[in-house]
Amino acid sequence: MPELPEVETVRQGLAKWVAGRRIAAVEVHHPRAVRRHLLGGTHFAAALAGRQVTDVRRRGKYLWLPLDSGDAVIGHLGMSGQLLMQPLGAPDETHLRIRFQFDDGGPELRFVDQRTFGGLSLSEGGAELPAEIAHIARDPLDPEFSDEAFVAALRRKRTEVKRALLDQTLISGVGNIYADEALWRAGLHGARPTEALTGPAAHRLLAHVRDVLAEAIVAGGTSFDALYVNVDGESGYFDRSLNAYGREGEPCDRCGAPIRREAFMNRSSFSCPRCQPRPRSAAAPVRRLRTREAG
Repeated sequence: MPELPEVETVRQGLAKWVAGRRIAAVEVHHPRAVRRHLLGGTHFAAALAGRQVTDVRRRGKYLWLPLDSGDAVIGHLGMSGQLLMQPLGAPDETHLRIRFQFDDGGPELRFVDQRTFGGLSLSEGGAELPAEIAHIARDPLDPEFSDEAFVAALRRKRTEVKRALLDQTLISGVGNIYADEALWRAGLHGARPTEALTGPAAHRLLAHVRDVLAEAIVAGGTSFDALYVNVDGESGYFDRSLNAYGREGEPCDRCGAPIRREAFMNRSSFSCPRCQPRPRSAAAPVRRLRTREAG
């Protein structure tokens, strides 16, 4: 799923291409693409015709396009969603779900989604901040993000540090890839209890989260396949800079130990067994299980 760097890359492209333009017509080609708009595709299209896009904003992994009506279009890319700018008359993509045409006759905006987990919806009165995503925390690149408040909240939680990084109500935009990368840089295992983190360690982790996200934005995000591209159809290249994620068995760039992969919430975590030792409390159940199996 696209994380903050990928969504921010898309936001920057949309800001360049659609901010200030007026929507002439909208076509909804698949109902799942607007399933969160409860009034349906016909209403969605009619409500947007004639409206001007005034800006393109982001909260965590969500995008929204404020409109001159005071409403907003909310977008989430899901697993495979793409927002692409295409010349008028360009062949339709196989998985085209929604088309936006503008009154200036310039390039149109297309929402393409192979797996249809993403979608768009209309938020009434949501131009400043849609109510539907107001519960999502600010991200660490937001000028109004509070480092002190985050560190205090992190240390109050009784969970594992990686689970906390993925909690979008605590800190937004961080997913599996960038959590692993920040933890590698901080020398922390994802199973470390949050309440055991010292203040300096928590601040150090946050600094690495911020650095990883910023560097990934410069690289245009991370593309492992053709499903994530920017609005011009180009892939990101931060995968060339990954130190942990997806590198099982490869030598750690810091110490040379083989990177390990561990199961985590129906996906995988990647870390260095030497630089990021597993906390004893997390490792003990594994040792006991092996002892029982051996017996």
